[in-house]
Amino acid sequence: MQISNIVDHIHQKRSFLCVGLDSDIDRLPAEFDRSLKSLVRFNEDIIEATKEYCVAYKVNTAFYERYGSKGWKALEKTRKLLPDSHFLIADAKRGDIGNTSRQYALAFFDHLDFNAITLSPYMGRDSIQPFLEFDNKWAILLSVTSNPGSADFQRMRNSEGKELFQKVIEKSVLWAGPDKIMFVCGATQSDRLQFARKAAPNYFFLVPGVGAQGGSLEVVYKSSATRGAGLLVNSSRSIIYASSGPDFREAASAKAMELADRMGELLP
Repeated sequence: MQISNIVDHIHQKRSFLCVGLDSDIDRLPAEFDRSLKSLVRFNEDIIEATKEYCVAYKVNTAFYERYGSKGWKALEKTRKLLPDSHFLIADAKRGDIGNTSRQYALAFFDHLDFNAITLSPYMGRDSIQPFLEFDNKWAILLSVTSNPGSADFQRMRNSEGKELFQKVIEKSVLWAGPDKIMFVCGATQSDRLQFARKAAPNYFFLVPGVGAQGGSLEVVYKSSATRGAGLLVNSSRSIIYASSGPDFREAASAKAMELADRMGELLP
């Protein structure tokens, strides 16, 4: 997949929605038992219910890795269910020295064939470089996140008055262009999104935090959209857990459609 494919898909669907498969066995609808087989079946139902309205899926690998080798198998099965027409993100938040990062890159880009992976850039360029060596694959770097603890480090100011997340972006854009790197920018950090966009004017942002975390879609768009959209706004819990009853498929579809409709109204 190339950057132009993502942009075309966004404008074709009038949506920049990313559905997060943070699927938790303990929160499956009542019709499912608490098994990994049911988890995969649930994912299949959610994918079928939402694929018409989104352009991307983000799989949070922690919800699978917790179960060891059986969980990894469920992750593999889930990946096979995802439509190749969509942008597919492994939300793994890896970040390690170069030779270890190479192995992570092979696992998620070669073996699982995701289009992108979320990474922590705080060990520097050599920890990210192995991911940049794959064609048509993206490193999505954590910059300014939605969680309350983001203030502990990301907002620390240097002598220039810039916050750490700004310096991270300014340094990272020197490593590769928008065809290799994206940034995670939380929707609840609306007052900082404009600074992130200024530091990375042509890069895509993966934006979590709209929905259950309370971020505003409209504010996110106004603060950081580009002419080509430049945004993949993720919603996980508010879609996949829209209902815990037998209508969970319809509820997930309706929520995804609602968000997509709002996105379509924002797009030029």
